[in-house]
Amino acid sequence: MALAAAVALTTTVAIADTLADVKARGRLLCGVSEGTAGFETPDANNEWSGIDVDYCRAIAAAIFNDAKAVQFITSNSTVRWQQLGSREVDVLARTSTWTMTRDTTLGLTFVAPIYYDGQGFMVHKETGIASALDLGGATLCIEAGTTTELNAADYFAANGLEYNPVTFVTQDEAYKAYEEGRCDAFTTDRSALAGNRLLLAVPDDHVLLPEVISKEPLTSVVRQGDDLWFKINRWVFNAMLEAEELGVSSANVDEMLASENPGIRRLLARPRQGLGLPRDQAGRQLCRNLRSQRRCRQPGRSCSRRQRAVERRRHPVRAADPLSTSWSLLEGQGPQWLSASGVRAGRHLSGRVG
Repeated sequence: MALAAAVALTTTVAIADTLADVKARGRLLCGVSEGTAGFETPDANNEWSGIDVDYCRAIAAAIFNDAKAVQFITSNSTVRWQQLGSREVDVLARTSTWTMTRDTTLGLTFVAPIYYDGQGFMVHKETGIASALDLGGATLCIEAGTTTELNAADYFAANGLEYNPVTFVTQDEAYKAYEEGRCDAFTTDRSALAGNRLLLAVPDDHVLLPEVISKEPLTSVVRQGDDLWFKINRWVFNAMLEAEELGVSSANVDEMLASENPGIRRLLARPRQGLGLPRDQAGRQLCRNLRSQRRCRQPGRSCSRRQRAVERRRHPVRAADPLSTSWSLLEGQGPQWLSASGVRAGRHLSGRVG
């Protein structure tokens, strides 16, 4: 039902010039979740951090030469498509899976996989459950309006198992129900399971099962029909990958302007034609303005409980870099931040219907 409602509201082709609207407003409107550890999380001062947040700040930097010229607008999984289609946000960057059905029916365009994930399960340790194949007859907490519901149904059907799904409008509601013991297990993307497990009252009382039951390329999304806006979002993403591969950061961008490396010169100095950005120097502006997801242990840094939790026991995916530092949310296991070497996400684009 939620998907059908989204289709009804978003199938109209987006004719309007999003870039012109953003410039006239003076800030980017970025659609994020209500809080997903490692991806988009507000602190006590409502300062946002995370991988998706960094992406939106990069777009703002490319347009305004100011990474702070962005407003973060939250939504749950059931209304995110309507929110984008009705122009409440300019871009959606909130752990949304790229699927064939969404790509072909919602009137939206998926830009690029920011993070390549997979669905898993978390259970109460006291149950003794060691495999998803032991979940027959279990009660499962699930967030509504997500591919998670369909993936779980497929997995249990394929393995001849019965289960009792209990759906919730928001992920926080689902986690609360699971922690209170209303469900035997919780299922969602493994990155979210790993991060939010640390927020439970006694994290060690909960374990992630080893099975990964789906491919989840978590992707930024824009309205269909505005090709210029799509290209800006896509090439900002590409510039972030290129900068990381070439070792260009906000700390060394001015020094790098003198580099003889042709790739660095193209990224920072060559005029960008056709994107409608200030001085057509999107790469340089992005690299000058974008900052990392700062670690909470830095002196004077105020961080939320959720962000402190995801920082603990995390391992860097790549060497720390002031441009785009991210951490594996699975402690070295499974999907990771899509770095320049992570093009596997593009090769494995999910064809999952849902």
